[in-house]
Amino acid sequence: MTFVLDPAAIAAGYRIEVHDSLGSTSTQALERARAGEAGPLWVVTREQTGGRGRRGKGWGWIAGNHAASLLWPVPPGLAPDRVATLGFVAGIAVERALRRACGPGTTGVAPDFRLKWPNDVLLGGAKLVGILLEMETLPGRGAFVTVGIGVNVAGAPDGLPYAATSLAEAGHAVDAPGLFRLLTGAWVEAERLWDEGRGFLRIRDAWLAAAVGLGGPVSVQTGARAMTGTFETIDEGGRLVVRLADGERVAISAGEVHFGTAATAA
Repeated sequence: MTFVLDPAAIAAGYRIEVHDSLGSTSTQALERARAGEAGPLWVVTREQTGGRGRRGKGWGWIAGNHAASLLWPVPPGLAPDRVATLGFVAGIAVERALRRACGPGTTGVAPDFRLKWPNDVLLGGAKLVGILLEMETLPGRGAFVTVGIGVNVAGAPDGLPYAATSLAEAGHAVDAPGLFRLLTGAWVEAERLWDEGRGFLRIRDAWLAAAVGLGGPVSVQTGARAMTGTFETIDEGGRLVVRLADGERVAISAGEVHFGTAATAA
């Protein structure tokens, strides 16, 4: 199969750029913006040799996996805190695309895809998808966001400090081009629901419905501070809200997060 956009994405004005090999789809997308590309543009590659994750961590590559980035022009006047909530839009879009790609399978039971704050998708409690947002302002051009989405379709890298899995390992016969097409259509749906941040409460409700660990134990490391409590919700800015043992509610913007038994062991 070849990489193509969903018809809904084409109708909404999205375009696609396909490569055989790239260091990073997000780097390529930003380079295209610096060269005058207006977006929205999906950059996708069949091989990614220098993918990156949060906090500068690398994103390992296995042939057959999914690597794509969306170059998205920020509308004038849209506040940075609203732009940051695009990560939840991406999570919803990926989760919906995965469900459509995998279906209930031969067992009739839907796969256990879950969203992990702030920007991962899990399958059976193991990491399947990483999402990375980056923003750059270009003089005279405004701001652009890249939404990088890596999915372990064919395999998961070894030697990671956390559990990871792939669609193939879970028995789902999905390929990267097919998943990409579904993702581009699901993105259009989720972005319209988001409505430049005005509809974030609807996105938040959808995200919470698929969230891992909601109502259970959570541990968070933010800089020098470590805290343990209950994952209560995410707030109107997308921050993780933790209720501590003494009843204090703390809103977390960024940190290393563990849920469930991993939280109690942390």
